Amino acid sequence: QLQASGGGLVQAGGSLRLSCAGSGRTFINYSMGWFRQVSGKEREFVAAISWSGTSIHYAVSVKGRFTISRDNAKNTVYLQMNSLKPEDTAVYYCAARGPYPSYSDSVSAYDYWGQGTLVTVSS
Repeated sequence: QLQASGGGLVQAGGSLRLSCAGSGRTFINYSMGWFRQVSGKEREFVAAISWSGTSIHYAVSVKGRFTISRDNAKNTVYLQMNSLKPEDTAVYYCAARGPYPSYSDSVSAYDYWGQGTLVTVSS
């Protein structure tokens, strides 16, 4: 029900925009989040946006470089990633929590997950 796309290979300092499109149901009243995972490590929080779009949170490691946004008309959430670093290399997952939820950066709090898209940043 969530399809992530937009990953790829980019040089350090470059940019990518990830998209996460919902299908089969509307996620308008769901909070949306982005997480990432490196092989052998736990999945970690990257960013989240409330169902209304008025509340946004970022992990310290990406704040100022990444921007999360949503287009409810398209049932889609985005993650604009600028000034990418090699340590941003990971599989990125989008997730939905709701309906009308409170903020959470916990993996276990999210109800729906996309399949992941690989981002590789070369040095």
